[in-house]
Amino acid sequence: MIKRKYSLLLLLLCMQGILKAQDIHFSQFFETPLLRNPGLAGIFTGDFRLQMVYRDQWRSVTDGYKTGSLNGEYKFPIGKSDDFLTFGGQFLFDRAGTAALTQISILPAINYHKSLSGEQNRYLSLGFMGGVVNRNFDRSKITTDNTYNGGTDGETLVIPNYTYLDGSVGMSYNSNLTQDPKDNFYLGLAYHHFTKPRNSFFRDPTVQLKPKWVASAGFRFGVTESSYITLQADHSMQDKYQETMAGAMYGMNIGPEIEKPEYVLHGGLFIRWNDALIPVIKLDYSGFSFAFSYDVNISRLKPASLGHGGYEFSVSYIGFSKRMSRSALNSTLCPRF
Repeated sequence: MIKRKYSLLLLLLCMQGILKAQDIHFSQFFETPLLRNPGLAGIFTGDFRLQMVYRDQWRSVTDGYKTGSLNGEYKFPIGKSDDFLTFGGQFLFDRAGTAALTQISILPAINYHKSLSGEQNRYLSLGFMGGVVNRNFDRSKITTDNTYNGGTDGETLVIPNYTYLDGSVGMSYNSNLTQDPKDNFYLGLAYHHFTKPRNSFFRDPTVQLKPKWVASAGFRFGVTESSYITLQADHSMQDKYQETMAGAMYGMNIGPEIEKPEYVLHGGLFIRWNDALIPVIKLDYSGFSFAFSYDVNISRLKPASLGHGGYEFSVSYIGFSKRMSRSALNSTLCPRF
């Protein structure tokens, strides 16, 4: 009797525990800047950027997680100084398990970049991002004892669909690392879920999405005239859970012109601490970037997953608005990385 009445209840409580414990995340976190910190929007060499990431993981353990991210940014100068403004948006899609537990997020963003120097590339940025999030699952794909006794799952208190408002705020500092404008860095800190939205399929007002802090950093510096190293890292804290990701990629310019290479080939390794090793390969060509990564599981789940984690594929494009008289293409000073 207990099994029949509470089977779906226990299942959904477990799902809610997973949702409360950890946000959507990607191994290629450097391709989802708004998801890390809205204060990182617009920190690239160009006027606009489009990025897409697709992740597929844990097929060897369960039905797997399918996660997609699409974000875009448009940066332009404002006023008579070297200040800039970036408008952007983040779209997220995540589906997991046989019950098709799904999350869809639509989050517009804005970021203001204040120039701190008229001679050097030095910017302090403040960004906001907020919008709507929908979570749902397919009750018809959940089978319990009551399904055979009464034709239903027997859990009348469960709602399979709910929506809430979510928001985040963040700051970043971006500047040159050396006299060479190509050598630069950024530091950022973001506070997510400051709205503390309700997060329950049972209409429980005490179940809230916990706020999350994310600290980010990136450094890029030349090694030779035709190669450079990029270091990137994130550390996040959400309730009692913490996650650290860090790694490096080595990039090499390929082509007859060192300053304007036809291709840039990157290779590197990242780690999600106590969870996975992540080799990454990336190719830049004519404004486009294509990257592929694979998670090699090193956590306690390794025996069940046979060491498999998940793969990710990303595509991004950075361009310039040549019709604008004050495009970043003609600017000596602008937020970049």
